Order: sequence, then C-alpha cells, then structure tokens
Amino acid sequence: MNIREKKQELLNKLYEPYKNCILCPLGTLGRKNVVFGEGNPDADLMFIGEAPGRDEDEQGKPFVGMSGQLLNKALEIAGINRQDIFITNIVKCRPPNNRLPTELESTTCKGILLYNQIRIIKPKIICTLGSHALNSLMVTTKGEPLKITKVRGKIIQRDKITLLPIYHPAYILRNRSELITFVNDIKLAKALTDETK
Repeated sequence: MNIREKKQELLNKLYEPYKNCILCPLGTLGRKNVVFGEGNPDADLMFIGEAPGRDEDEQGKPFVGMSGQLLNKALEIAGINRQDIFITNIVKCRPPNNRLPTELESTTCKGILLYNQIRIIKPKIICTLGSHALNSLMVTTKGEPLKITKVRGKIIQRDKITLLPIYHPAYILRNRSELITFVNDIKLAKALTDETK
C-alpha cells in the first residue's frame, strides 16, 4: 500500500462515524449529505471554504455549484488539476439558507473532522477561501477577525503550514472585477507548492 492509499484509508476511517453526524445543530436542520471533501489524500495543496451550499448538499461533493465551476476554471488557468488537490470546508453540512456557520458549528466540525483531515493529508499550502474560512483557522491575539481584503494573497505561517488567504469564488461571482486577482492568487498558490517539491 502506497502513501496515497494509506492516507485515503485513514480518511475513510475518519469519516465513517460521521456519515449521519448530529453533534452540532447542522445535523438536524435539513442537511441531505455530509460533504467531507474530495481530492488527492496526499495533496500538497488544500483549499478550505466555509460550508457546502445547495448543490454540494445535493451531490455530497464540495464546490460543484456555480462557485465550484468558477474555481475549476481558475484552477485550469493556473495549471492545476483539481484531482491533484484536496478541497473541503470548515463545516461539512449545509447551514440553512446558506447562512454563515455559528461558532459552535465551526468549532465542533473543526475538532472532529477538519483538523484530522489536515493531520492526515499534511498539505504544504492551504488556501482559505473567503474571510470565514480564514478566521476559523486563525486566532488573532486581540480576538479581532482578519479582514480578507487586507490579508488576501499574503502568506501566513501557522503550525508549520503555509496559509494563503484568497477570495471565495462566490465573492468573485458578485465582483467580476476581482477575477484576475483570484486567478493570480491561485497561480501564487501553485508557485508556492511547486517551490516545496
């Protein structure tokens, strides 16, 4: 068994007890599927968003709706094969009406799933998509949330992992003028990943 197969086996074991998770309110608020994430279990580059949307909840896969299509296009332009990276979210269940996850929901899901995914996959670079994902992974000394507009595209070191905050593709759908910035940030993520090889 190679490293990739071993890591996939570990991820499968991690997910098994949570296929019908009800440890936080999201498990009882109409969710159809727990969206664990997908991609290369031995990826050097990982993308983390905030939560699944309607399409993701229906299909049980992350970033498959309009935001996902935009992300796929940006990955393609940057020369990244989606199958080579790993994509997930802070919380794995869709919040009602696409509201932001609460602190309880985020903390619960990070503790049982996300941090373990990161430990198993061991990515070299993590791209946080949007301010919620960024602030869920970062705790500032003053407890003030980081502004994505101020830290977007800037490298942040955290626990031996390089974080690269970038805009969420849903934001780009509403602000097309930032599309080039979004693509360039993904190109930077690829360049940083390539440097680690």
